[in-house]
Amino acid sequence: MTTQPAPETGPDTWRGIDLTRIGEGRYKATNARGGLVPIGSGGDDPDFTPVELLLAALAGCAAVTVDELTSRRAEPLSFDMTAEGHKVRDDGGQHLVGLTVTFDVTFPEGEAGDAAREFLPLAVRKTHERICTVSRTVELGTPVTYTVAEPHG
Repeated sequence: MTTQPAPETGPDTWRGIDLTRIGEGRYKATNARGGLVPIGSGGDDPDFTPVELLLAALAGCAAVTVDELTSRRAEPLSFDMTAEGHKVRDDGGQHLVGLTVTFDVTFPEGEAGDAAREFLPLAVRKTHERICTVSRTVELGTPVTYTVAEPHG
């Protein structure tokens, strides 16, 4: 069995967000471009829970790629997706099982729409097998390190 060398990392490969508590059971994630996403613990607020954000990330990552690939052939009339799974607790702790991302895309009638419809399954497969960073990370698995910052001054 041959092992592949670890991919190189550096400033061009780095991704990150900051997360700040904004209230009881509520947080905001901020990206480097200033975008904000409220996150909740699943209480009465409308904020996405972390699990819902994972599902949104799975769908969103695939949507960006599949939309780009199929829209080269025809602009969709509708482009909807669902991402779902079951949150379970077992010997492995709490986790999701049965993750499924479903595309519901409609293209116009005609030659361009036919080409997009025909290409859609291939675009979905390529996205799943190679392109979508989120689903690839989930499927391949990677260690996650949790640390505690040094106390402030």
